[in-house]
Amino acid sequence: MSKIRPSKGAPYARILGVGGYRPTRVVPNEVILETIDSSDEWIRSRSGIQTRHWANDEETVAAMSIEASGKAIADAGISAEQIGGVIVSTVSHFKQTPAVATEIADKLGTDKAAAFDISAGCAGFGYGLTLAKGMIVEGSAEYVLVIGVERLSDLTDLEDRATAFLFGDGAGAVVVGPSQEPAIGPTVWGSEGDKSETIKQTVAWNEYDSSTDKFPAITQEGQAVFRWAVFEMAKVAQQALDAAGISPDELDVFIPHQANERIIDSMVKTLKLPEHVTVARDVRTTGNTSAASIPLAMERLLATGEAKSGDTALVIGFGAGLVYAATVVTLP
Repeated sequence: MSKIRPSKGAPYARILGVGGYRPTRVVPNEVILETIDSSDEWIRSRSGIQTRHWANDEETVAAMSIEASGKAIADAGISAEQIGGVIVSTVSHFKQTPAVATEIADKLGTDKAAAFDISAGCAGFGYGLTLAKGMIVEGSAEYVLVIGVERLSDLTDLEDRATAFLFGDGAGAVVVGPSQEPAIGPTVWGSEGDKSETIKQTVAWNEYDSSTDKFPAITQEGQAVFRWAVFEMAKVAQQALDAAGISPDELDVFIPHQANERIIDSMVKTLKLPEHVTVARDVRTTGNTSAASIPLAMERLLATGEAKSGDTALVIGFGAGLVYAATVVTLP
């Protein structure tokens, strides 16, 4: 018989607060057209994107995360000292070590919170949310900060007609804490590594030669990614609804990864979501911010009143890896 005492965590976990930060510089499609042969109409029709935000030198991964996190902590009504864990999902923090989460935890004023980074691309927020839920239920932390943050402008090839218009910068954060009732459903997540070449960094850091190579950038096989996202991720989204015991009619809000508005529209159609379901379309003015896209979209929907506290939302992220994560949550 084991002598280890059982955990004394909360019975359930929930999102208690959300915050976002978008860089001050707004970049319209006209700027993108300076380096690629395309048109504003083509970009809008293929992606839905009209503008995106690009960070300046001061708007670092850490700085944007701290701004978004401060808002989330205030929204949750707690203090930074109560945060027991900081999870940062990003692919655009260029230092392999130390984790940027440790810097963020310190500058926010946490009391030596556990802090670590994860790399799960556009599914990173869902991965972080699942880890936070486990920490709270297990009892290793009472409150956990989950951050999705990217400076994808640093990894964008502005001469690549297929991707130059897609990416933006920003940070989104949520505070996850204890709950007496289920408010974060089971996560349906996974990976399809046999498709990893469809979204990738062009040159590995240890192979990059500044004298001959372009700076590493993100590239993708657009049609392959589109087909996978539309057909396979709709199945995953349905599995998340089933796992939570929620029917499409009971859903209030749909917050998919803001990759492309055509993908979003196709998923809505495939899932047969009722017209009353509010659909996040933050991609139009924020672009694809990878791990930051879901919390940023969530924050905007709540700020504009398109969604409200207590609404039931389906969230799903998917991207490089190829990886995915979907769950149903109660909005803070």
